[in-house]
Amino acid sequence: MTPALEPLRRIAAYAICRNSSDDVLLVRASPRSGTPGAWSLPGGAVDHGENPNDTVVRETAAETGLSVAVAELVDVHADMRSLPSRGVTIHTDRLIYRVTVRGGALIDRVGQPTDLARWVSLADAAALPLRPFTAAALGLPTASVDLRPDEPPDFPSFYAYPGPDGLHRAQRFAAYAVASDTRGRILLTRIADGYPGAGRWHLPGGGTDYGEQPGTALIRELAEETGQNGRLVELLGVASHRDAASLGPEGYPIDWHGVRAFYRVVVDQARVPTVHDVGGSTSEARWFDRTELAGLELTEVTAEALAAVRAGG
Repeated sequence: MTPALEPLRRIAAYAICRNSSDDVLLVRASPRSGTPGAWSLPGGAVDHGENPNDTVVRETAAETGLSVAVAELVDVHADMRSLPSRGVTIHTDRLIYRVTVRGGALIDRVGQPTDLARWVSLADAAALPLRPFTAAALGLPTASVDLRPDEPPDFPSFYAYPGPDGLHRAQRFAAYAVASDTRGRILLTRIADGYPGAGRWHLPGGGTDYGEQPGTALIRELAEETGQNGRLVELLGVASHRDAASLGPEGYPIDWHGVRAFYRVVVDQARVPTVHDVGGSTSEARWFDRTELAGLELTEVTAEALAAVRAGG
């Protein structure tokens, strides 16, 4: 049994980087870290307002000495781990990117959370104490170097805290669906009064709960907001958005940073949309023929997501 620990949440971005010999780039956690001696993909926490694409480049350079370029988003995964020595349990939403090396040379570090960076063959990596998310990303047996809580602790889905400038700030990870039915219609939700973007049409979805996987959260949100049972098809991408003074039902400005994962979802048996989460941020849900979309007042992120899907076929 794990003791009662303070729950924390963070968003992080990591790099899968291979050389010409198909070795993978790994870093070792130092005694300053929560899991000393464990090996993982290079990467780290997304700073407030930072695009995760920039995070993975910045963190890889800091931990390995290599300059990399982002090639593609590979996966989004969430996990929890407990650090009794620090009195915390951490939920991390991890964005995994494939990257390529632009230049630089491997470095070792002193007095930092990681101390070694090495190119390692997959066979040798399988024998190392890997962080579970790293083993999963590389298709290797999942190790048990992380201490996990017995169950997710209570933690609000939205949490704002005072920033260094005195303004409250919040960083939130969310999952949204580009959802269609067998007739090719698109499912959208209308934002309720009192929330940013009120009255505009938005993609169904929302913030993930503590300990919840993004895909699981999205299917739950789809049912709560629209009454539909959806089927995940693929991860489309991730977007980052900052509103330095967002106004919502809290009644005071919040420096808001949202990181959103977008999935393609199919509803095999479409129903008349019903909002079950009454009193929340969704006032209405409706199916639209694609020809109707041009006449709607869409949120910016919805318009961008639909345009990207159309461009990709």
